[in-house]
Amino acid sequence: MSFRRLMLWILLALVLGLPLLLWVAGQAGLLAGRPPQGLGVQDARLKPPRSTPNNVHSQAALFGPAYAHARIEPLPWRDGDGVATIARLRALIETTAGARIVDERADYLRVEYTSRWLRFVDDAEFWADPGMRVVQVRSSSRLGRRDLGINRQRIESLRQRLQAS
Repeated sequence: MSFRRLMLWILLALVLGLPLLLWVAGQAGLLAGRPPQGLGVQDARLKPPRSTPNNVHSQAALFGPAYAHARIEPLPWRDGDGVATIARLRALIETTAGARIVDERADYLRVEYTSRWLRFVDDAEFWADPGMRVVQVRSSSRLGRRDLGINRQRIESLRQRLQAS
């Protein structure tokens, strides 16, 4: 076999093999990451945003200008009631593919979103803030630095669905 033909076979093996290996790793749960520490509401705040661009946070301004990349508007209360809004969010999240509610109170939800193919996990939190009369949100990827805007799209989609319901 010529050197050129050998190199083509190696390149073909890499092009086909690496995505397959990545998919197998995802299906085995090796790309899920670990849940972050310190989730929940502490001193009327959700966990601070990450310094990487793979997260959104409605309270980002409270943590300083270094987190401007994570800024997103909180979700409005429905009919002036935070608990009812959290209940409605719960119902919407239950119909979302890949979503699993892992912590729930009348005024708080913690959700894990798992991607379909590679099984990456993102953590999202929703808290009915009685002082601001909004639902504060935080959504962040566990692994990596970039998320192709998935966390922002997810929250904006929930915002639209909440307004339409």
